[in-house]
Amino acid sequence: MSISVDTFFLNPQFQGTLQSQIQQMIAEGILSGRFRQGEKLPSTRKLSKHLGVSRITVTLAYTELLANDYLSSRGRSGYFVSENAPEPPPFPAQRRDEDIVDWSRAIGRRFTGGDTPRKPLDWAKFKYPFIYGQTDPGTFDHGNWRLCAIQALGQKDFAALTTDYSDLDDERLVEFIVRHTLPRRGIIARPEEVLITLGAQNALWLTAQVLLTQRRTAAIEDPCYHALRDILTQSRCHLVPLPVDRDGLPPHAIPPETDVIFTTPSHQCPTTATMPMERREALLDRARELDALIVEDDYEFEMSFLNAPSPALKSLDQDGRVIYVGSFSKSIFPGLRLGYLVGSANFIREARALRASVLRHPPGHTMRTAAYFLSLGHYDALIRKQRVALKERSEAMRTAIADHGLTIAGHGVHGGSSFWMRGPQGTDTEELAKRLAQKGVLIEPGRPFFNGNNRPREFYRLAYSSIPTTRIADGIRLIAETLRN
Repeated sequence: MSISVDTFFLNPQFQGTLQSQIQQMIAEGILSGRFRQGEKLPSTRKLSKHLGVSRITVTLAYTELLANDYLSSRGRSGYFVSENAPEPPPFPAQRRDEDIVDWSRAIGRRFTGGDTPRKPLDWAKFKYPFIYGQTDPGTFDHGNWRLCAIQALGQKDFAALTTDYSDLDDERLVEFIVRHTLPRRGIIARPEEVLITLGAQNALWLTAQVLLTQRRTAAIEDPCYHALRDILTQSRCHLVPLPVDRDGLPPHAIPPETDVIFTTPSHQCPTTATMPMERREALLDRARELDALIVEDDYEFEMSFLNAPSPALKSLDQDGRVIYVGSFSKSIFPGLRLGYLVGSANFIREARALRASVLRHPPGHTMRTAAYFLSLGHYDALIRKQRVALKERSEAMRTAIADHGLTIAGHGVHGGSSFWMRGPQGTDTEELAKRLAQKGVLIEPGRPFFNGNNRPREFYRLAYSSIPTTRIADGIRLIAETLRN
């Protein structure tokens, strides 16, 4: 029996090559039981004509499936579903009726209901994406990242790719962080004082779990990174939000019962304020006075294109009370999900044990690829390219904002990749965001960054890491017009 050519069609939304899509169509047909063992596939000529693709594309897809024993070839008769192809289970899938479990009682702790907003997955389709933390294809070094990934797949790195590290990390990646990344921030650390994490958010979660209990108090900035507030809320600790000013977190406002202080001194999230040296020293003095720990999220320090970055808070710490959080996810690409913790060996030992109990370690291939990308100089070249692009876009943003009379609420001293904005009194930026999305403009409403019940609604964030310079002026014009109307 032959499989009809009309069974096949291309999905324009498919993320991948035509060859991989054809392979996937056939493999899914076999795995689902629609294509059965011994059935004949359409000829390469017939399928290529039907799909409107080259014959070689279909041939390559068939060849790959042949190598994986999904298909077999019979002389001049063509391609057939292999006798060794996977078979679907012999029993039909059972339709499940509605749950009779009372999940309102069965769930012991709830993790939904936080304030972390969902960014649209199709943000790249919008003409004016003033959205934070996404990769710009124009600045990312895809070619060298791919070469590093291929190198990490080589025989020489077979152990790094396949080994179960238990609770350890890729030593090459740790070595680069210790010898190159941290010294640039003025930090001297030993390998046993570094832990690789799945991004900065995972690092913050590990830190909160190790340091905080229901009886301990955490001080956070207000406004702040909303995912951090969700993490701390879930830890059930006592939470003290402290309003920030133009220099960031005010040390004198930290209450005496505080055990852990969370801060973003390089670029305060989301206001972009940079904490001056005098305040950094005052913050360390206050922590010493309270015998409190400080968690420093060194947010966007690589994006300092206006002035040289200030020394990290960790580099000024003489007591070992600062825990440093770094990340490659913002500077390389967000889907990488690689960050790191730096702290006392005693703290890192506990964080490592917790990480091992949850996910053991980050993927070996990801760590080794990043190690190559960093050590071969591609990362530094990428950062230089990004700084040039961000400086150009920042200047275009500032000019357009001034031309259209919009108000910047937070002024970053060293750069970054966004502006913290304030609309006229009474503006609801969540409603504004909905109206702008209909015009192809994406902004981030500011309410989720704040604490409390009566959160300001007139603030919003405009990022410029993912929007071409040539579109900035028109995008800002649309924002200004919509605000006026």
